[in-house]
Amino acid sequence: MIGKSDRWQEDLFVAAPLRELIPEDHILKQVDAAVDFSWIEQDVRDTYCEENGRPSIPPETALRLMLAGFLLGIVKDRRLLRRAQTDLAIRWFAGYRLDEALPDHSSLTRIRQRWGKERFERILRRIVKACVDAGLVGGKTIHVDATLIRADVSWESLTTEHAEQVVQANEGEQEQAQAPKPKPGRPRTKAPKKKKRSTTDPDASMATSRADQRLEPSFKQHTAVDDHAGIVVDVEVTTGEHNEGEGLVEQLKRVEETTGVAVQTVTADAAYAHAKNYAALEKQPIKAVIPPQRERRRAKRIPLRRFKYDSKHQRVTCPGGKVLHRSTRVKNGTWYRARARDCAACPLRGRCFSERVSSRSVLIVDGYEALLRARRKRRRWDDATRAEYARHRWRAEGAHAEGKVEHGLRRAVRRGLDNVAIQAYLTAAAMNLKRLAKALLRLLHLLAASQGFRSRRRAYARPFSTLRVRMQTRLAQRPIMPGVAA
Repeated sequence: MIGKSDRWQEDLFVAAPLRELIPEDHILKQVDAAVDFSWIEQDVRDTYCEENGRPSIPPETALRLMLAGFLLGIVKDRRLLRRAQTDLAIRWFAGYRLDEALPDHSSLTRIRQRWGKERFERILRRIVKACVDAGLVGGKTIHVDATLIRADVSWESLTTEHAEQVVQANEGEQEQAQAPKPKPGRPRTKAPKKKKRSTTDPDASMATSRADQRLEPSFKQHTAVDDHAGIVVDVEVTTGEHNEGEGLVEQLKRVEETTGVAVQTVTADAAYAHAKNYAALEKQPIKAVIPPQRERRRAKRIPLRRFKYDSKHQRVTCPGGKVLHRSTRVKNGTWYRARARDCAACPLRGRCFSERVSSRSVLIVDGYEALLRARRKRRRWDDATRAEYARHRWRAEGAHAEGKVEHGLRRAVRRGLDNVAIQAYLTAAAMNLKRLAKALLRLLHLLAASQGFRSRRRAYARPFSTLRVRMQTRLAQRPIMPGVAA
C-alpha cells in the first residue's frame, strides 16, 4: 500500500531542538564539539566602542558564520547568507533560531575590515595551538611550499605601465623628495621591461607557475604544513612576483613560536634552493631536504662550478689556473674579477667570456659553500631522505589542492593583499578544524569501545565538556593517527 502525506501541511511547532535535526557526522556539528570559540570576544574587544553605537553582531557569531562558509566551500558572503536562510546546520552552528533574522552580507565585510588581518592571523594560530594540544602536530618535520591565487580582476583591467613614465608622472608630487641614488655597475643599455598591472587591484602582480602557461594577475601563498597529521601551521600571502625562497627562515621561526617545538627537518622544492637558505639551516641546525636547482648541461660559457672557491683566502681559481680577486660587494654576494693580462693569452678565452669584455667575472653568493655541500648531499640521498621529499609532495601540494578544490582558494573572492590574506587564514583554519574534528571522532570511537560507554550512541550523546579530560588521557595512551604515536 502506498502511503500518502499532505506536503502542504506546515508544522507550527517543532518538538525537538535544532541539534537533534542535524546528523551526527555533519562537519559543523563535529567542529562545534571540538573547538570553543568564546575567546574571540575578548580578543576583538578593543575594536568596538563600549558606550556608543548600536549592538553589533556577536564576535563569536560572526566568526562562526565565516568558518561555516569556508568549511562548506561557500566563500562569498552573499551566497553564504542566502544558504543560511534554509540550512539548519549553519543556523545552529552560528547560533540563530529558526525565526531569527540573519544579518546582511555586508556586515561580514565590515567586520573583517574592523578586525584587520592581524587578528585573523591570531585566530589561525589559536586553532593551530588547539591542534598541538590535541596531539596532531609533531613540529619536527615541516613541509614548505608556495602556490598562486588568481586575483579577482578581469583581463580588461590590465594596463601596461612603464617605470620611467610613472616617475615622470609623479615628478610634480615628489619635488621635495630626494632623488634616488644611481645603482652601481654598468649603465643600462636596454629599456626596462614593461609590466602589466591591474587598475582594480594594484596589489596583484603578473606571475605563473609553469613556463608553458601565460602570466596571470595573482597573489602567492606560502604555506608550512606539519608532517604528523597535515596541519597547516603557518600561512603568508605576498604578491605573485615575490620569490618564495626569500622568507623561508622567517617562516620557520614563526612555526617554532606557534608550535613550541624546534624544527629538525624542512622539505621544499627547488624554488627554495638558495645558498643563504642552506647556510642558515646549517647554523640552526636543521636538515634541509631541498633539491638544488639543476645546472645547464649545454652552457654557452664555462659554468661557475668549474671555478674553485677558497673561502679562507677569499679568492677564486679559474680552470686555467689564474686567480680571480675580490672586486665589488653587492646585495647577495661578492664579485670576483680576473686581470685582463691573465685572460689575454688564455686558451679558454673564447669559451670563458664574451669578446666585448676583457676579463672573466664571477659572482660568489653568500652561503656558496653551503650550496656546494647541498649539491654533494643531493647525489647521496638515501631512501629515508627520498621518502621525506615524497611526503612533501602530497603533504604540502596536497594541502594547496584541498584548499583550491574544496574551499575556493583557487581564486581570490576579494581584492587587496590584506583581504586575500584573510581568505587564506580562514581557509587554513577550516582545513585544520576538519582534521581536529576527525581526531575527536576517532577518539569517540575509542571511548565507545572502551568500558566507559556501553554503546557508541551513548558516547555521542555525552557532551564534549565531559570528554575533555578523557581525551587528554587517551592521547597519551593511544595514537590518533594510525601507525603514528601522538
